[in-house]
Amino acid sequence: MDLKNRTAIVTGGGTGIGRAVSLELGALGAAVVVNYSRSRSDAEETVEAIRGFGGQAIAARADVSSDAEVRAMFSTADRAFGSVDLLVNNASVTRHIPLQDLEAVTDDAWEELLSVNVKGMFYCARAAAPLMARGGGGAIVNVGSIAGKTGRGSSLPYAVSKAAVHGLTLSLAQALAPKIRVNAIVPGAVSTRWWAGREEQMRKLAPSTLLEAISSPEDIARAIRFALEQEAMTGQLVTVDSGQTL
Repeated sequence: MDLKNRTAIVTGGGTGIGRAVSLELGALGAAVVVNYSRSRSDAEETVEAIRGFGGQAIAARADVSSDAEVRAMFSTADRAFGSVDLLVNNASVTRHIPLQDLEAVTDDAWEELLSVNVKGMFYCARAAAPLMARGGGGAIVNVGSIAGKTGRGSSLPYAVSKAAVHGLTLSLAQALAPKIRVNAIVPGAVSTRWWAGREEQMRKLAPSTLLEAISSPEDIARAIRFALEQEAMTGQLVTVDSGQTL
């Protein structure tokens, strides 16, 4: 799929992996809707960066855990650019809870992580589907995590939520075929602000990966671009982790 002149919605598009994806797609000639929930200034800076090199972009606020807000965002994108062809489900949240401390896993933690990380991706895919179908097809990429493969991560609910994202990807690929492709990119550790305050831990982790490196947001963005472009691929979970899980 040629991404030029397509319309893309990138959830959590103003920071980290989402910002890198927004810039990557904008540079390819896609019109980018940079979604944010709280990081308005970051989203607006990303929009200005895209416009600065001649691209098209707008910022759109929506809490992806709210179906009503998601539907309103997709309507805004459709009005602004006349279509929605691409969706990158990147928005996620976490809680840092020691894996062994089951008593620290509250109902509130479960509710927040499943609502944003899983239901939010479903809401966005559901809102995208009729607009993509109207345009003849489209592509969705969900951002998973190796936590969903290994069961380890920032918290037990986070790992479970990402395992659910992987399952959601497989189910959506079947539900939306043949016109809409759905894949997931499964990052390992990525150098983003999620590591704020834990930089020493990240530095210790890097040498233990096969490539002796932590992925950059741009590394993941290029993988997401590939999954959006590759017309012969759907229902795939593609790991990009510098060999962390081998």
